[in-house]
Amino acid sequence: MSQAANAPAKPRGRQFFANPGPTNIPDSILRAMDRASIDFNDADFNAVYQPAFAGLKRVLRTDQHVFMYAASGHGAWEATLTNLLSPGDAVLILESGYFSEEWGVMAEKLGLKPQTVHADWRRGVDIADVAAALRKDTAHAIKAVCVVHNETATGMTLPLAQIRRAIDDAGHPALFLADTISSLGSLEFRMDDWRIDGVVGGSQKGLMLPTGVSFSGVSDKGLAAHRTSRLARHYFDWSVMEKRPHKSFVGTIPTAFFYGLQEAVRLIEDEGLDNVVARHSRLAEATRRAVRVWSGNAGPQFFCLDPSRYSDSVTAILMPEGHSADALRATARNRFNVSLGGGLGPLNGKVFRIGHLGDLNEPMLLGALTAVEMSLKLNGVPHGAGGVTAAMDYLTETAAG
Repeated sequence: MSQAANAPAKPRGRQFFANPGPTNIPDSILRAMDRASIDFNDADFNAVYQPAFAGLKRVLRTDQHVFMYAASGHGAWEATLTNLLSPGDAVLILESGYFSEEWGVMAEKLGLKPQTVHADWRRGVDIADVAAALRKDTAHAIKAVCVVHNETATGMTLPLAQIRRAIDDAGHPALFLADTISSLGSLEFRMDDWRIDGVVGGSQKGLMLPTGVSFSGVSDKGLAAHRTSRLARHYFDWSVMEKRPHKSFVGTIPTAFFYGLQEAVRLIEDEGLDNVVARHSRLAEATRRAVRVWSGNAGPQFFCLDPSRYSDSVTAILMPEGHSADALRATARNRFNVSLGGGLGPLNGKVFRIGHLGDLNEPMLLGALTAVEMSLKLNGVPHGAGGVTAAMDYLTETAAG
């Protein structure tokens, strides 16, 4: 018998992608991006680029500045730090999980001096501790406050408006920087209203595009700070970008992305940005209804312990002691063709994550939740039965009309 004959059968049907990023790409975006190469200086391309660029600013809810890069979100992290800060500047990192920690590691490697407001990853920072750290800095050595708005590793959202008030109440002039990679286009976000000076975003989550383009939203205050910043950069240099016709990209522009971005903005605005946020909230609560049931019988638990900070784009679930999250994920993938997110850093093997952001509706979510419940049973994981039914009941009760 051949090796192929002995191999496990490949799951059939379309994969249910319940990963917290990248996310599902709508067919209309795939079709929009399916086109031949075009000169990025061509007037026909500019007719797509400019409306797409303007649409991204509307999703950010800003009338200020945006710079874009051919890079993942980590590139936008680096671009934002290097364009706003100088060697030896202190930055205040608000601990929320794996990605806040990584942003601090990057800052240190770039020659900055990260200071961390420490917190339990299951609860996130106390806003009073943020204000205290800023009041203590009477010399204003801290030049930026760095916040991951939605920490995908822990399934936690931090309240940006409250953090803005804490900075103001402390009378501190630090720049306010926010990573929105897993919140933009999914959760409530208002760059200008919350006076955020540097926004980090990426293409592959709420914007429903492939990975590969990221961007920084920049306030007027941030752009003024850029004029005197001295960290080394070139590809990411906003001063270089400002001199280019497209005001972004040092080098070749990934043109196909902008056909996709134009379509993504159309989909978001056809639904209505407020309705997009409400849909994410509703699907997230359905997921939480399922997890609350599964947590019975000493079953899996929410990793985030503060209900006021539950994420509406991803739910992180802690497995019972002695049971592997990776084994459960493998069952979901190999038996049911459902992709779930894994634990990151110290949470590897302990946590699995259900992404409920981007192009998603009730049947897609329920399919993923059903696969999780079946995988719990197949792996002998203790849990309360009926989580999917609880999610269905909630979605039925809250159905429009």
